[in-house]
Amino acid sequence: MTVKEIQDEILRLKQENDICILAHSYQAQEILEVADYTGDSYALSKMAAQAANHTMLMCGVRFMAETVKILSPEKKVLLSNTIAACPMAEQFDKELVLRFKEQNPSYTVVAYINTTADLKTVCDVCVTSSSAVKIVRSLDAQDILFIPDCNLGAYVAKQVPNKNIRLWHGGCPVHAAVKVSEAQQAKASHPDALLLVHPECVPGVAELADYIGSTSGIMDYAVRSDRKEFIIGTENSIAEHLQYLCPDKRFYLLSKSLLCENMKATTLVDVLNCCQGVGGEEIVLDSETLAQSRRCIDTMISLGG
Repeated sequence: MTVKEIQDEILRLKQENDICILAHSYQAQEILEVADYTGDSYALSKMAAQAANHTMLMCGVRFMAETVKILSPEKKVLLSNTIAACPMAEQFDKELVLRFKEQNPSYTVVAYINTTADLKTVCDVCVTSSSAVKIVRSLDAQDILFIPDCNLGAYVAKQVPNKNIRLWHGGCPVHAAVKVSEAQQAKASHPDALLLVHPECVPGVAELADYIGSTSGIMDYAVRSDRKEFIIGTENSIAEHLQYLCPDKRFYLLSKSLLCENMKATTLVDVLNCCQGVGGEEIVLDSETLAQSRRCIDTMISLGG
């Protein structure tokens, strides 16, 4: 089958089987083209909660599918590829957080949305990369443990210096691998381009950026900007997608190492198999995990996240 034939069959089957396809922005272009909704992890979860379909198919990684299930427990949620995980989401477990909270009762635990459902059950509030500064600034607590991404946490701490923010050594291994020298070289090679980076990059890279923001923020900035050249400092698929959206602009890769193997695990055929009922994995969370993990998400929503 050709790519077009597979896409046409997916479009037919998802309508026939009442399936809503959610595709994270880091997915391949051919997958985005058959999706009902595209965006970052939390945006997709909100879209899924509003969709009328009974079955949600997540083209992304496991914690994203779990978040969809937390916000839509009555729906069937499928992860398109069973091995698609997020190393950052699994760096810490809830026993470690519980011990910290027992020893440091004054601390509020702020969890990046890129965490497992199990870890969310013992955290106080979730944040996204776009809402982290706003949420942390609005908290009554002075002492904050920010997990798991220490680079995003360092960015938040710089923006909210009046808070006592403690960080653990965790984060996205893909974004964190970008070197300052690579950012310097990219800027030298493309002097007319703006450098747009994700806050999961190390502080030294972020300091060289013209804009720091979430994946969606980076894309919106590039689309809306009057400038014509950009260096994209997040997963390399975003530069490709922006080329489709803005063919009159130029997009350069910050680093060839900005490739997420877990995001790339999902293929168009995986999506087809799920629509045929012969692939993927259904996400099942017990009622206690659903209830307890939702508390920190609801707190985020109440604080304007």
